[in-house]
Amino acid sequence: MKIQTATLGYPRIGKNREVKKALEAFWNGKIGSQSLLQTVKEVEEANWKTQLDAGIDKIGIGDTTLYDHILDWTFRFGLIPERFQQFSGLERYFAMARGKEGISALEMTKWFDTNYHYLVPEITSGALRADWSDFIERVSRAQEILGKRAIPIVFGSCTLLRLSKLDLNVDTAISQLIPLYTDLLTELKSLGISEVQIHEPALVLGDGNNWKEHYQAVYKSLSGVEIPLNLVTYFDDLGETYSWVMDLPVNAISLDLTRGSNLELIKTYGFPEDKRLGVGIVDARNIWQICPEEVIPKLETIKDVVREFEVQPSASLQFVPYDATRETQLPEALRNVLSFAEQKLQEVVFLAQKITVCDAKYNHEPLVNFNRNNSQNQSKFDATKLTVTYYKKDQKTIETAWEKFRRFSPINQIVQQQLKSLTSKDFERNLSYDLRRSLQISLPVFPTTTIGSFPQTSDVRKLRVRYKRGEISQEDYQTAIKAQILECIRSQEEAGLDVLVHGEFERTDMVEYFGQQLQGFAFTQNGWVQSYGSRCVRPPIIYGDVIRTQAMTVDEFIYAQSLTEKPVKGMLTGPVTMINWSYTRTDISRQEQAFQIALALRDEVTDLEAAGAKIIQIDEPALREGLPLKTKRWNEYLSWAVDSFKLSAGIAKPGTQIHTHMCYSEFGDIITDIERLDADVLSIENSRSNNETLYELTDGGYSKQVGNGVYDVHSPAIPTTEQMLSQLRTGIANLPVKQIWVNPDCGLKTRRWEEVIPALKNMVEAAKKLREEANVTKGD
Repeated sequence: MKIQTATLGYPRIGKNREVKKALEAFWNGKIGSQSLLQTVKEVEEANWKTQLDAGIDKIGIGDTTLYDHILDWTFRFGLIPERFQQFSGLERYFAMARGKEGISALEMTKWFDTNYHYLVPEITSGALRADWSDFIERVSRAQEILGKRAIPIVFGSCTLLRLSKLDLNVDTAISQLIPLYTDLLTELKSLGISEVQIHEPALVLGDGNNWKEHYQAVYKSLSGVEIPLNLVTYFDDLGETYSWVMDLPVNAISLDLTRGSNLELIKTYGFPEDKRLGVGIVDARNIWQICPEEVIPKLETIKDVVREFEVQPSASLQFVPYDATRETQLPEALRNVLSFAEQKLQEVVFLAQKITVCDAKYNHEPLVNFNRNNSQNQSKFDATKLTVTYYKKDQKTIETAWEKFRRFSPINQIVQQQLKSLTSKDFERNLSYDLRRSLQISLPVFPTTTIGSFPQTSDVRKLRVRYKRGEISQEDYQTAIKAQILECIRSQEEAGLDVLVHGEFERTDMVEYFGQQLQGFAFTQNGWVQSYGSRCVRPPIIYGDVIRTQAMTVDEFIYAQSLTEKPVKGMLTGPVTMINWSYTRTDISRQEQAFQIALALRDEVTDLEAAGAKIIQIDEPALREGLPLKTKRWNEYLSWAVDSFKLSAGIAKPGTQIHTHMCYSEFGDIITDIERLDADVLSIENSRSNNETLYELTDGGYSKQVGNGVYDVHSPAIPTTEQMLSQLRTGIANLPVKQIWVNPDCGLKTRRWEEVIPALKNMVEAAKKLREEANVTKGD
């Protein structure tokens, strides 16, 4: 029996970030819309051909996007808020994504527990007019290239509603959407499509049972089209929804076997004989090569229980880079255990072939059975030989790639001893917030600041590239960076900000910069993944114990502080964010990795204080995104996540003001944990959420200082003084004056100076007017 293979999505930015470059050129007026769309088309078709050449049987298509795949489906189903109705075509699309002068964009938030950001649909009552012509054109093109292997990816209606802002009840919204989905499936059927993937990742959330009747109503209606449907879930297990999801009228159900306990659910409750199982066995969200001795037994267990299944990645491969073989500057021992998108395709095909071969050779006998301790069966499977054969290692040695890697990255005993020596005192400040506040720096009421980064112009990026290539000396590079810092300090003083930053011109990325100075981190040349829109990042790889060998930020802080009488913040990235925005190890816990990073940051805090820093910001924008998708697992995560931050900051003197920043997250259900961070000042994204983020903090009784993000840095629009003043007045109505700071909602690195300077001047002017209205001058 041949086991088939499938994919659920693929990286969509292009191997060389062609889509990002085309988008930014389009926004800057350097190319037209046709050139932009042609670039996207070429990237998309190259992705299809890569999957075809790898031998994938069912290739998920239709997930390529200009900005965000959720925005695409919002757009296709005519879910257009009133403020965007005045626009049309691409102007409307990008207005929803990025905003326009005086018009706010859709809210942006994290996609489940990933670092990808999606745009939150706003759904109100009213007739919907769908237009999926672009999707149908894409499917038709795919059929020409892939034939029957082209499997359209359709975003499921229940997940769309679950992740949206609804201004009507769910039943009404579903009744409006069902006919549209039915029409879409009917049109796909007319094209001769053999199957449709409908992605419903919201099924793995803890409230899935609350949506049971909605899912049942939707899929009862869709089944009437009589086109085979593959209900796709990922990121966690189905949990308590498993039994009724198995009864939904679909032809296949795809499950993630790399996270949660779906395998245990299958073993316990079985799997319907009338459905095919999509086995998400290759981890789509990490970059480590499979260990066949761990994966093959799981597939053998599936083969014992499930009548028909296919092998696939656990989710879309959009969360990993394109090709590990391009990383020629990484040590060979590390590179040989990496698996990016192209390698994961090979792994999927290999696993399917291996199961097929074993099935024929051993007449359906399992090689390894979790339910029996059968040494005879186990002896038929030699994982070491398999690894050597498949990954084309030196077959003259019995060492596997993983064995060579472990020799390359041994345990560091010094770090291990530091972890063992920690006590409860290491996680606490010397004085409580109420007592230490009077010892900290005195500032005006409604103090103004920024989150940290300033525009990363093409000149700055070229400077770093030239230095990396060895075209300029370290001395010349540092001189040029200092010139940028000088200009940044002058600009902030001219704008009238109260607390300054050095601008972070030496940093390509807030995680990468620190990882590059810590042992145990590795970095790619071409490992780009999409964060949102045209924003791409290269997540670091944590491969060994983390060690800080020297100060990382002190020189830049000292220089910046020497240029001004105003306080300059020391800027660090917190341990939880570094964990959540990196590809982490799988041989030790995430907690241990976070604590190792926290120990390194702890030393940096001490050195910044010694250099004169009165304010140190330890950013944790990814704290919430790391939450497990099921609330029953939250406490374990939040316990170590908060403790790792406290370990970083606990060493700070009472007079040192500790800031942290969080963005594009919902705080209402974790207020207690955010309070437990014990940061003196928390800055938040609030400009796109219509003050919802602020309300969550105030409703939860948050007692410390809050930086109310009044400036949407992800939009080119320059907010007026009155716009920001209006938002700040909301802050006064909900928080004591002494708790309020004024700042943008995130870093400014993606903006242009000609946008940033007037926006910051307007922000400072808004703070001044607010002081006059409140008739106060000091925070206390």
